[in-house]
Amino acid sequence: MRRLRVALIAPPWYPLPPHGYGGTELVVHLLGRELRALGHDVRIFGAEGSGPGVDQVAPAPAAWAGDLGGPNARMREAAYLRRVFKRIQSEHFDVIHDHSGPVGTLLALESHRSNVVVHTIHSALEEPELDFYRELGEKVVLVAISQAQAAAASSLPINAVIHNAVDVSALDFRSRKEGYLVELARVCPAKGQHLAIALARRLNRKLIIAGKVEPGAEGQRYFENYIEPQLGSQVEYWCNVAGREKAELLARAAAGVFPLQWPEPFGLALVETMASGTPVLAIGNGAAHELVEPGVTGFVGKTIEDLVEDFQRLGEIDPVRCASVARRRFSPRRMAEGYVGAYGGIAAADRVQASHASGQIPAVPAS
Repeated sequence: MRRLRVALIAPPWYPLPPHGYGGTELVVHLLGRELRALGHDVRIFGAEGSGPGVDQVAPAPAAWAGDLGGPNARMREAAYLRRVFKRIQSEHFDVIHDHSGPVGTLLALESHRSNVVVHTIHSALEEPELDFYRELGEKVVLVAISQAQAAAASSLPINAVIHNAVDVSALDFRSRKEGYLVELARVCPAKGQHLAIALARRLNRKLIIAGKVEPGAEGQRYFENYIEPQLGSQVEYWCNVAGREKAELLARAAAGVFPLQWPEPFGLALVETMASGTPVLAIGNGAAHELVEPGVTGFVGKTIEDLVEDFQRLGEIDPVRCASVARRRFSPRRMAEGYVGAYGGIAAADRVQASHASGQIPAVPAS
């Protein structure tokens, strides 16, 4: 297909690639890198502190750290997006692909800087979001990140389902595992760290909880009331692991535990764990059943009791096969090719529509 000019808009909260937490930013980074490798012209917008090839139009994330999840977040995002669209007001793209949220998508539509606006839905959908996307109708090409998310948005015109990717080059692999369990996730009730602790105690295994406490009062109360009192020799808390430390933590674990208490639309940390050759034990909310291949990359249950039983079956899982299956299914190249397919179909349809509107007959490429 022809070379496309694509604008990728990341959220403003973490650099690309992120130095620790920042799942959406990681996805945008990997997508931009792979689209360029496939020969496309890509312009990426993100936060200060990002790597080469990113237009850094949001202040350094540390300056906004206290606003994420708080009342000022919307204003910060709006200011960032205003700067983004000031940068591209004199340009034109085949595709503007927004990952920042509804405001970014709305501004992309109103900017008229592209014939096609694509929006990847990275969050679980509540009624306000569903109402907003329904209002946009067919004007925006909506991409879901899992079949589970698409099913929950059955009232929306979802155009494609494309799984997120993980940076397999940044992961480690160890065939010989140590005895501890790990949960890599934001510390909050939805991620169920209190249930991970209960599971570890039932199994008499050490548990390492790794991740930032979710910003805001609820996350802090959860940590102080349910996690911090349980810390000790059996349960450890590691704040914001990244890089080599994170790769080794996942690769050496006996299992990753994900007792999800919400309909998580994807689960990057879950996939990173499997791609490290470490099987996962998950409660089957959201996309868990879709991501985990039972007996190959882990097990999915309904309760902690189920996970206790599944733990006894971990010996059935070959770490080499676990890693290879996950790395193939969730590779950056596979994700990028999925989006190129979506972009190509959209751009072709748009060119046909434009030629019909002008009375011209579109050229047929030579075979």
